[in-house]
Amino acid sequence: MKKRLKIGIAGAGIGGLAAAALLADQSHDVTVFDQFDTPKPVGSGLVIQPVGRRVLDAIGAGHSARAMGRNIHRMLGREMRSGRRVLDVSYGSSYGLAIHRAALFQCLMDAVIARPVRLATNHSVTRRDAAYLEFEQQDRAGPFDLIIDASGAQSQLSPLTARALPYGAIWTTVDWPKTDLSLTELSQRYRRANRMIGVMPIGVMPGQTTQKAALFWSLPRESYDDWRAGGLAAWKAEAHDLWPALAPFLDQITSQDQMVMARYSHGTLRRPFGNGIAHIGDAAHRASPQLGQGANMALLDAWALSEALRYFPLENALPAYARARRGHVMAYQSMSATFTPQYQSDSRILPFVRDRILFPLSVLPPAKQILTALVRGNILPPLGYLTPQDQPALLNEI
Repeated sequence: MKKRLKIGIAGAGIGGLAAAALLADQSHDVTVFDQFDTPKPVGSGLVIQPVGRRVLDAIGAGHSARAMGRNIHRMLGREMRSGRRVLDVSYGSSYGLAIHRAALFQCLMDAVIARPVRLATNHSVTRRDAAYLEFEQQDRAGPFDLIIDASGAQSQLSPLTARALPYGAIWTTVDWPKTDLSLTELSQRYRRANRMIGVMPIGVMPGQTTQKAALFWSLPRESYDDWRAGGLAAWKAEAHDLWPALAPFLDQITSQDQMVMARYSHGTLRRPFGNGIAHIGDAAHRASPQLGQGANMALLDAWALSEALRYFPLENALPAYARARRGHVMAYQSMSATFTPQYQSDSRILPFVRDRILFPLSVLPPAKQILTALVRGNILPPLGYLTPQDQPALLNEI
């Protein structure tokens, strides 16, 4: 019989909550520490790819997530002036689940509450002292057999040094209006690589019935103050001029405070674990959201770690977790680094290559099938060969 571990999880985000539910199902003693008085999500919409949905189903959150989200069957991008397609990726027989972070958070939190997991709020982790976690409030908790760092890009526990990316985006959530834009597509418009607008249907918020949309606008990471200084009217006029169909979305934005700046970075821990600690999600690897894999990576990390602990004793489980995720993470980090400058940069050459060479190739076999596997998240086995008996079933599902 495997040892029951005492586990402390830093962070009640996507990865932390998923890990808590999965490990509680293995009868481990789990406590989740979060910095807020009431745990809450940060951000607007995201896409849970088929591999991520598999994890939600494993913890019983898949049904409620699908009820609140919207099925996305296509990612379609056009050049702003000509209207020519420059990105067109289909999910084939599957779909991506577009959902607001608040809705996903509620599904995950409900799954955790249904299990014997302790949730310690108002605990901002500042450091780790061997088997103990220490907090801003000058107290500590432990000892733990295992500490899981799921505290995101601002982790105080992770040794990851990430490279800041030159572009980020401003985001907001609005009601889905009367529009000709499809409720089953993530739609984007580009002008070269220094302008990108996107609209994505994201379903409903918890306790509401109104369909929502996430709207985002690409922006250099240091240009947010300049954007604010330029005024809301000037920005809305530019956005409307570039994409007139955006008007019913833009009409709902009455204050610049509705737009939240997101800045991105890129980096990967070569060894996402240490003696008694495992790093998951953004604490282990960060990248641009261009491939729509951020939330999925956190879910897959949580799943891989829980499976490693299911099959191996702790001293072997952490290296097994790292091996299981290494290939998948490396592949998507590399692809993110390659694709991002084509859509968010000041280059004039890369957009030309994207539009005139890469896109025509992307709609032909085998590139079309490769891109479908890329967005689905299964271009490589997401858990490596940690649980080979699960791989055929998983690949059939997604």
